[in-house]
Amino acid sequence: MPRTPVRVFPSPDASSDDHLAAELRGFGSLGILAILVILSGNFLLPPLSAVLVLLWASRSRTPWREIGFVRPKSWIRTVAIGLAFGVAFKLLMKTVVMPLLGAPPINQAYHYLAGNRAALPGAVFTMIVIAGFGEETVFRGYMFERLGKLFGSGVWAKTLIVLLTAGLFGVAHYREQGLAGAEQGAIMGLVYGTIFALTGSIWMPMVVHAAFDLAALAIIYWNVESNAAHFIFK
Repeated sequence: MPRTPVRVFPSPDASSDDHLAAELRGFGSLGILAILVILSGNFLLPPLSAVLVLLWASRSRTPWREIGFVRPKSWIRTVAIGLAFGVAFKLLMKTVVMPLLGAPPINQAYHYLAGNRAALPGAVFTMIVIAGFGEETVFRGYMFERLGKLFGSGVWAKTLIVLLTAGLFGVAHYREQGLAGAEQGAIMGLVYGTIFALTGSIWMPMVVHAAFDLAALAIIYWNVESNAAHFIFK
């Protein structure tokens, strides 16, 4: 006897999950609310935003590769190049770029770290986890995915996204570090955003960012900020 085909209907829970995922990926009220919550979390409690991005990606069923979590061809090469570039980038910013912009030689927001051994572990954690991992997850991984859905993936679209995220990154540094911090943040955002746009991987910007901040921490801790800022421009 021929078998009667069995029709399988999706469960109400599965349909509900699919609808919620689509809403979170879209730009309706729920999608926009998610963006606002994630970005506001970065201004209130930076580590929270990165956690929210990971939760959003999981709940919205967004592939991890779309927010840059792509395995590099070589971890050793990525880390080595990222560390070298990040340190060199910081030295260039401190000795040439920021003095040309008229920035104060001392970063008063973090000067308390000079010679402060007790604060060093927390500062290192902040530079690596909160800044390197957290900020790159939000400003490069998440924001590039969201803006990419709006503007597309062409060259001009990516250029616009780099500029927009760099500006937002600069604004995020204004409250704590003032105009000089916002200027430096915007330039950092241009560099990190360009790397991410070219590679599609979040790991290199993360390593570069962490290395940049750790180099900055070393300069501050050993109290050679002023010497570095006047190394070329006396």
